[in-house]
Amino acid sequence: MQFPDDDTGHMLQQIHDEGVDLTGFHTLDFFILFEKQEHAISYQEALKSSELSADSQLGTCPDTGVFEVKVSIKMVPQHEVIMDTEAYLESLADKHNGYGDGWGLMA
Repeated sequence: MQFPDDDTGHMLQQIHDEGVDLTGFHTLDFFILFEKQEHAISYQEALKSSELSADSQLGTCPDTGVFEVKVSIKMVPQHEVIMDTEAYLESLADKHNGYGDGWGLMA
């Protein structure tokens, strides 16, 4: 498989190289960070009323200590779909004083 030369492409290549079948559905976790808990909670509320079928969990980022919303979405991990989803989640986060911190796949 060939992937674009960017962060998402590199991550997909690494996952593929580890033997994960990227043609099937997986749950991807997108991480959104907030300085204030109330902003994280308002983001989760906005996410519930969005068109996405996503689960979210509020916690604390182990690296930074700020509030972290982990948004879990079941999808086929294709580069363009991941990029579009990440852009949507980050645009929603912008409205709630948050910012994206990447994504991951637990295989």
